[in-house]
Amino acid sequence: MISAAAAGVTAAGAARLAYSAVNRRPPGGPKVWSRTNHRGEPVTLLEGPAVTAGAIAGVLTQAGLASVTGAPGWRPAMAMALGGAGAAAFGAYDDLAGSGDRRGFRGHLGALRHGEVTTGAVKLGGIGATGIVSAVLAGGSPVDVVINAGLVAGGANLLNLFDLRPGRAIKVAAAAGALIGAAGQDGVAAPLGAAVALLPEDLGERAMLGDAGANALGAMLGSAAGGLPRPARIALLAGIAGLTAASEKVSFTKVIERTPALRWLDMLGRRPPQPVPAVTIPAQRADAADLTETGSATRSAEKTDPAPPDE
Repeated sequence: MISAAAAGVTAAGAARLAYSAVNRRPPGGPKVWSRTNHRGEPVTLLEGPAVTAGAIAGVLTQAGLASVTGAPGWRPAMAMALGGAGAAAFGAYDDLAGSGDRRGFRGHLGALRHGEVTTGAVKLGGIGATGIVSAVLAGGSPVDVVINAGLVAGGANLLNLFDLRPGRAIKVAAAAGALIGAAGQDGVAAPLGAAVALLPEDLGERAMLGDAGANALGAMLGSAAGGLPRPARIALLAGIAGLTAASEKVSFTKVIERTPALRWLDMLGRRPPQPVPAVTIPAQRADAADLTETGSATRSAEKTDPAPPDE
């Protein structure tokens, strides 16, 4: 418990330091990392690399403290760090080079059938390979390696599907991490510590995880779940697969909006929705025979969020 607490604190501090550093001197300049959120306002993607760096620092700290007591901490720690770093690297590639024209497994695989290799397809393949290497490094029987690889890759992809509104992905990660931690797996402390440290920036709509941060966070939580009993891991992997498949047909955002409890949690800590503006529309002049009155008509312009990009 002491090493897990130290890992969380280290990860949080390292994430804050990394975020400050990359904001002062963004690699390639600030425009490279700037995106427009659902309000039409600019946000930075630099939260993702900072969360990844902080989480890896926390994981290595926890492994170092564990080794002092003789606990075998380095092998699972290196597997988690590799899974997070690989997912972040491929996620950042999609963040910076992707066009956003293709979404989801169906969109990327459909493009491949027509000979088009999208950045999303490269990311999916890369994270899949990263999951396999991470699982092999963690060790276990061939069956366990396959299951754990699925947890790393599947967790990375699933959490990214929730990064559509401020703070949502981190809240989902916190809930998942709490369940994994309650099952006795203390490896969740570092990734959650790093993510929660930058939650104010996410909720304040100044920054977002992006593919780099969401993929890394999901991959590391999937790796942390690798210590669960096999039946629990199989059930978890089935749940991840089911939600991923459902995302191709169902909008998570719409489900959350229609469910009061989920909507309340989703809005917790967020800025209130923008007020609906009144738009004045000049009345069109009619023929003299039909003209009954002149002036202007006022109606409320319905403001709706754009369709979730990954759903």
